[in-house]
Amino acid sequence: MTIPLRNTVYDKIKEVNSLTDVELYKSLTKDGLDIPEDKFNKLLLDLEILGLIKVAWFTKDERRIELVVIKKEEDPIEKQNKEIMEKDYEASFPGLDK
Repeated sequence: MTIPLRNTVYDKIKEVNSLTDVELYKSLTKDGLDIPEDKFNKLLLDLEILGLIKVAWFTKDERRIELVVIKKEEDPIEKQNKEIMEKDYEASFPGLDK
């Protein structure tokens, strides 16, 4: 079973967090993956649509590719509920005072 090309490209980007499309293309070619330019652009577009990368024009002929870091927000109500549940659990053991 082969790894989809999209995953290979994403792993390359994830290794360095940000690079240009020229650097990425050279890196893929160095690894033996000869991808036509239209397919390469389609792969970048797919990854951007999935929200995994961000592509922006760097110069007239180069694009900057950056990994999107998703920060998980903690819901304050969930945090409060978790603390209450922990206190209730600890209180359920009589005779164990801290």
